[in-house]
Amino acid sequence: MTRIGLDAMGGDHAPDVIIRAVNGLEPPPFELVLVGDESILKGRVPTWVKIYHTEQIIGMDEHPLDAIRKKPNSSIVVGMELQKRGELDAFVGFGNSGAYMVAAVTKLGRLKGIKRPALATFFPTVKGYTLVLDVGANVDAEPIHLYQFAMMASIYLEHALGIDNPSIGLVSMGEEDIKGGDKIMEAHRLLKQSGLNFYGNIDAHQILYGVVDIVVCSGAIGNAMLKFGESLVEIISDILKSSINRSIFTKLAGAMLAPSLKKSFGRLNYERYGGAILMGVKGVNVIGHGRSKEPAIQNALFTAYKYVKEAVNDSIEEAIHSVAG
Repeated sequence: MTRIGLDAMGGDHAPDVIIRAVNGLEPPPFELVLVGDESILKGRVPTWVKIYHTEQIIGMDEHPLDAIRKKPNSSIVVGMELQKRGELDAFVGFGNSGAYMVAAVTKLGRLKGIKRPALATFFPTVKGYTLVLDVGANVDAEPIHLYQFAMMASIYLEHALGIDNPSIGLVSMGEEDIKGGDKIMEAHRLLKQSGLNFYGNIDAHQILYGVVDIVVCSGAIGNAMLKFGESLVEIISDILKSSINRSIFTKLAGAMLAPSLKKSFGRLNYERYGGAILMGVKGVNVIGHGRSKEPAIQNALFTAYKYVKEAVNDSIEEAIHSVAG
């Protein structure tokens, strides 16, 4: 049976929100292991949930490398160690994202042939969603890294989500082939010759229109787009609320529109997608937003489960071997 670990101590609202999320689950098709302080967790979660005791916590503001060195018994480090020993098939957390990534790379290592891991998450679009990577695992990316990001994402969407021959876009300063610096132009060449379904260069504004299934970019660009998008949704929501509360008439209109607005803005909520997948490491790791509530935590667990069930990492290594061979 698939074994999914969940960091019970990471995140802005942990451990209480983690406990509520677990209690809101029906017994899932996987074994769930909470990694954290047993004295806090015991008796507060269902009996089918296992607990692996740890005594240390890595805070959200701690330096990732220093923290994993100084806190070997933290929930983050222990979760990665359990994966390394084969006692967990995946690990999900909502705490210090840098610490998760550093621990994953140092404890688990990269998949054979993968030069850089990438953090991949879904952006909502008018058509559904687009998988964007890298959104923060690397500041910069060489052309070969961007090609490998595209390949990993393509395999994930095909195997885990059943999207046949997903299309891929490369973020650049315009759609034309000649746009972008030397790295983008070389990445464009690699992708065009790869056999993947490469759409070509795209402008960032095209992402929300769902022009492609996958978008590849450097971590600096992806992280900036992610944070800008999250803040934009919050600002628009605040503007709407302020406008609705201006008078009795706008309040009445708002009440009439509320169901429709709630449905529309629900599509833009990051919690719908659970978290970001750290692709390219040995093991399966889903890293969620620190502010995540119960729905995001539950969705992240099932994202990890599907990644394991469909053996995405095995397929990535096979594809790399095939290209190298």
